[in-house]
Amino acid sequence: MPDSYTNLLYHIVFSTKDRRPLLTPDYQLRLYDYIGGTIRAVGGISLELNGTEDHVRLLAKLRPDRALSDVLRDLKANATGWMHDVFPSLKNFSWQRGYGAFTVSQSNVEEVRQYIARQKDHHQKLSFRDEFLQFYKSKRN
Repeated sequence: MPDSYTNLLYHIVFSTKDRRPLLTPDYQLRLYDYIGGTIRAVGGISLELNGTEDHVRLLAKLRPDRALSDVLRDLKANATGWMHDVFPSLKNFSWQRGYGAFTVSQSNVEEVRQYIARQKDHHQKLSFRDEFLQFYKSKRN
């Protein structure tokens, strides 16, 4: 086969430093647009993007020639600078160093999209920390 074909789908989660609730509705939509543009700039496709005041969830299709760690490092660094420039009141804004990234099969894309879309409702019942621990443990088994 002379060409390569991939479908690299990732459910990515990253949070504000110390999970500070800085991503209020006043900032979310513009930040999500910026993140979506950043994913497009590296040749990826943002399939779903949402979050709460302390974290962002992203379902994205990424290119095979870009390491996930490089994409996330650049995305978070650029989004931090953008937040500082666009929202001067957030001059102390930053992301936590780590992130969660989980592969998603094509058959589960719609389920993950809906899950990400319902983040605000979901986190009224379960904290981000508790949910992340549950999610991480379920993927290790």
